[in-house]
Parts: sequence; structure tokens; C-alpha cells
Amino acid sequence: MPGTVLLLAASPTGRGRLVDAAAVLPVLAAVPPGVLAGTDTANVVELADPLEPQAVLTRLRAAAAAPGPLTVYVTGQLQLDRRQRLPHLSLARTTPATVRYTGFPWHWFREELRLRAPDSTTLLADLHADPDAWAHLHGTPLDTGRSTAVYGRIAPPPPHRRTPASPSYMKAVATILRSGHRPPLEHLHQQALSRLADDPATAASLVLTSAPPLPGDPHAAISAAVRSGRHADADALAARCEQAAVRAHGPGTEEVLHWTEVRADLAMLAGDAPRSCHTWLTIATTRLAAGQSPDTPAVETAVDRAHHQWGRITDPTRARELGPALADLRLRVPGPHKGALADVHRQLRQLQAG
Repeated sequence: MPGTVLLLAASPTGRGRLVDAAAVLPVLAAVPPGVLAGTDTANVVELADPLEPQAVLTRLRAAAAAPGPLTVYVTGQLQLDRRQRLPHLSLARTTPATVRYTGFPWHWFREELRLRAPDSTTLLADLHADPDAWAHLHGTPLDTGRSTAVYGRIAPPPPHRRTPASPSYMKAVATILRSGHRPPLEHLHQQALSRLADDPATAASLVLTSAPPLPGDPHAAISAAVRSGRHADADALAARCEQAAVRAHGPGTEEVLHWTEVRADLAMLAGDAPRSCHTWLTIATTRLAAGQSPDTPAVETAVDRAHHQWGRITDPTRARELGPALADLRLRVPGPHKGALADVHRQLRQLQAG
């Protein structure tokens, strides 16, 4: 049975463009359709810098309705709409103020692909996030549904905006496929990442992987990833466990908070003190909102660890941003160590003076 391939490359025109998404299309177009799809023959639909979200939805819906395997290649950038704080794929006319109306809501991928037959749908993504979306994604992983295999990366905001970034992950995928052979998707994904080992953006990226029945011992798999330096993979697995716990037990439950605590520790091990501090603050706030007492050990531990990680933040701006929330919590949760609140106030004064 022939397969279907949807090639979607989208990014805003003008100063808001983070990545030159359409630059990857000539490389992908040089790959035989059957190799793109992993089938003998395939129909290929290409969307280059589309203008309207409804036009993208129409093409996606038609591709999702086609029989046989479907492979979606998505290259572009993510932004949040200001009202609902939902991730959108930016299109040609998207601006920060118009994301809700001119961007393609990411959850439309999930909705259109959710009814497809099991093991028939793959999405490969090379995405760049703006600062707002990047912060959001660390707490809320991108969701494409449980029936779609997903591979790719989400790169952080570039350090400067003079020129758009290159869709290097998708170019690596296309270069591998141009050989005429499509390896198993996990191997294709790992080969593409290995070609970008020296790319700083890739090293800092969130790695997207397929979402199968979780490993029998996810703690062991996470530990193995940390030992080998694959911190992004470790966090991605912990995020999947966290979302599975939300589906099974509901938000704010102990089962969910356990995995949130794991992610806070993983951020610490990765040297990301701001993210670790923010996550511990969120955990403490969630526990207090659920009615736990300020002297509950789990609450005190969360605030203590947030305080510890805050002290290790080297970026004064991020420390100033997180300091007031920590001070508010320290007022409610002084902990067993005297002077903790005074220590936060003293460091905040130093930050504000400096």
C-alpha cells in the first residue's frame, strides 16, 4: 500500500523569524518519495511557508484520512498565544500579537492524527522555540497524542537574532535519507543527532522521541541516560512518566509530584539551576495549594531545594526573577534553619544593587 508524506516548513517573515524553515525543503525533495515514507511508493504533499492555518489544517486532514502509513515532516518555530498559552506553529503572517489567529495550534496535530490506525503515523520535527515557548515547554511537554511516533528536537532561542538559525536536524535527516535507505526511525533519529554533536543548539535542545509502553524500570533508564550525559533524553523520559501519571491519577497527585521532583533533580544534575529552582518552587506551591502544612517534610524539602538552587544561579536577571517567589514561600515555610528568609532578602538586595 502506498504511503503519504506531508512536508511542512513554516516560519514568519520579517524580524520574527527564528529559523529558515523552508531551506530544508530542497534537500527533502531530493529524497525518493518511497524513502520518505518508508514504503515502496508514496504521495508527497509539500507546504512551504503557508499563510493560513486553515490551509494547513485542510492538507493535514486529507493526509490523515489517506490509507497506509503517514509520515509528517515539520520544520519551523513555536510560539505561545497570549490568551490561552498554547503552543502554535508559526506561519508566514504570525507575529507575537497574532499567534492565536495566524499560527497553527499544535494540538490540531493531535486531534487530526488521533484516529489513525496504531503504528501507522510518524512525525519528525525540527522546531525552534521563542523564549516564552521555551520556558513553557520545560513544564508542559509538547503533546502529539499517544498513537503517533515522534522523533526530533526543539532548539532553544538563538543567542542572537541577526540571522535565522538553520534547520540542521531536519537537514541531517534528509541527508541520511538521500542515500536511498531509510533506517529504523530510532536509528535515523540517533544518526541525525550524532551528526550534530558539535552544534551548541542541539546540545541544549529538548529531544523528542517516540512515546511507546514506558520502560519497565523508568528510573533505571533515566539513571543510565544521566550517566552517559544524555540529560535531555533523561528529562524527556521523566516528562513522559509525569504525563502518564497525570492521565492515570490526575494533576497534583503524589504520583505526579514524584516525577516532577525527579525532573527538578535532573535539571540540577544538568547544571540548569534556574529550571531546577523554578520546578521546586512549583512543587512547593502545588503542595501548599493542596492543603499540606508548611511544616510537612515534603513542603520544607521543596522550598529548601529551591533556595539551594537559587543560590547557584549565575544569571542575575534570572535570580532577580525567581527571588520574590522564593521570598514569598520562605515567609510561609521558614524551615528548620533560622535566618533563611533574611538570607533571601539579603541576596535580593545585593542583586538589585548590582
